[in-house]
Amino acid sequence: MTTPSAQPPLALVTGGGRGIGKAIATRLAQDGFEVIVLDRDGAAAEACAADISTATVTSRAAAIDLGDREAVDALVARDRPLAALVNNAGIFDERAFFDLTADDFRRMYEINLVALFALSQAAAARMQPGAKIVNIASRAFLGARNHAHYVASKAAVVGFTRATAMELAPRGILVNAVAPGLIDTPLLAALTPERLKAQLALQPTGKAGRPQDIANAVAFLASPTMDFITGQTLLVDGGKSLGGGLGI
Repeated sequence: MTTPSAQPPLALVTGGGRGIGKAIATRLAQDGFEVIVLDRDGAAAEACAADISTATVTSRAAAIDLGDREAVDALVARDRPLAALVNNAGIFDERAFFDLTADDFRRMYEINLVALFALSQAAAARMQPGAKIVNIASRAFLGARNHAHYVASKAAVVGFTRATAMELAPRGILVNAVAPGLIDTPLLAALTPERLKAQLALQPTGKAGRPQDIANAVAFLASPTMDFITGQTLLVDGGKSLGGGLGI
């Protein structure tokens, strides 16, 4: 009688339909994870899941509002426990300090922090020892002009990572964050040539990173073989955090 093979580890990547999220989902699938690609754009999530499915491991898509706690709980409960959760979904905009409103702050926190908390709590309640949570923060948590609400939300993600790492360590669950710097995404493409040149001049490496650079860092922290790092924030920013500067 043939013994059925073990199921592959299950990972969930939020904001996985495009950009950095898609790169993360792709890398985790290459590493043998079955990936649930979650994105509010259902078509993008479906396309990514189809792209990364292999002959042996089929990934799938989910489209829910991360602000809907009942939907989040139902999504987590309907499957086996996650081996890895990557909280990548988030929003960004640029606004001068005196143009900001309290509602701007609330919206940024609701999506970048509160939704991240809700999914992490639901997932961690069912996770087994050895599971990983990786939160996507931003180099901007160190400070940036014209982004006070965004900077504050990403600094909160770093603090949340440290606090949850302490609480979940006794369960054998490790929690870390990755803080991307200047990455070649559509946001970067929207910069004027002059501003892009100024941003690149602030990079010790002289270049922007790729979504794959973030995916590689996440893959390391989410790997089943990684078992002694928790509560850390890995800056993947081409050295930008070594000095100050303007911009994101």
